[in-house]
Amino acid sequence: MIEIGTGIMGVMGGFGLLIMVVAGLAFILYLVPIPLWIAAWASGAYVGLFTLIGMRLRRVPPTTVVTARISAVKAGLDISINDLEAHFLAGGNVVRVVNAMISADKANIPLPFKRAAAIDLAGRNVLEAVQMSVLPKVIQTPKIAAVAKDGIQLIAVCLVTVRTNIDRLVGGAGEETIIARVGEGMVSTIGSSASHKSVLESPDHISKHVLSKGLDAGTAYEILSIDVADVTVGENIGAKLQIDQANADKQIAQAKAEERRAMAVALEQEMRARVVEAEAEVPRAMAEAFRQGNMGIMDYYRMKNLQADTVMREEIASTGDEPPATPRK
Repeated sequence: MIEIGTGIMGVMGGFGLLIMVVAGLAFILYLVPIPLWIAAWASGAYVGLFTLIGMRLRRVPPTTVVTARISAVKAGLDISINDLEAHFLAGGNVVRVVNAMISADKANIPLPFKRAAAIDLAGRNVLEAVQMSVLPKVIQTPKIAAVAKDGIQLIAVCLVTVRTNIDRLVGGAGEETIIARVGEGMVSTIGSSASHKSVLESPDHISKHVLSKGLDAGTAYEILSIDVADVTVGENIGAKLQIDQANADKQIAQAKAEERRAMAVALEQEMRARVVEAEAEVPRAMAEAFRQGNMGIMDYYRMKNLQADTVMREEIASTGDEPPATPRK
């Protein structure tokens, strides 16, 4: 029994030792990527074993960095492993930078590693920038509305062909600035035209005028051409403005007329008040005349008859009827 137990313990110990050996070998192979080291050596982009171990310790993926270096060396570019590792630690995209440098080298575009890394770290796609340098990009502006001097609105759309300027890619303005400047130039050109018909007859006048203003200054692009894709006649803004002005003038005139009418009504009411006030003085004057003997009873009745005749004539004049002629005796 003792011998059997000893045999079992020996087997288990040997199995555990095997596991430890396998685990240690796996850790060593992880820490020292032998296949990657052989691939780099065979490609002419030699990387030392201690360098690979240092990448593991610095948490830099050796596969990404070494593969990018192999691609660069095969393309004839000499990029040190330290530069690639430093760019990765700075948060850059190593593979994209190397591919951009390879594309630029094939297209005879000077692009040093420092500039490519700076463009990548600035947040721009350096590979797309190089591709736009080889194959220009067409940017379509939105519909730009402008009014000519004759008051007719024109709605135009332009196609702007741009090419990346590698030298100004860091710190240069983007596509939004190009679109804004082109739109401003379109509005200025159409607004300075004497008639909208001249713009419709020669739309290339817009592109020539806008292109001559050097709108790509301070941007990351170089404007190759500006082409007018569409020009549409919009509303008659001048006529609308004149109608609005006429309505405003009419309202002002109505307000002034209403003011004069109110003043006339107020003046009429004031005059009526004065008449009523004057009429109120008549009975007192008559009483004073009776007391002083300046007026008799017959004078009073004649005045009453005269007032009655006046009232009757006013009523007849308002109805249009005339009384029959009274025969004289």
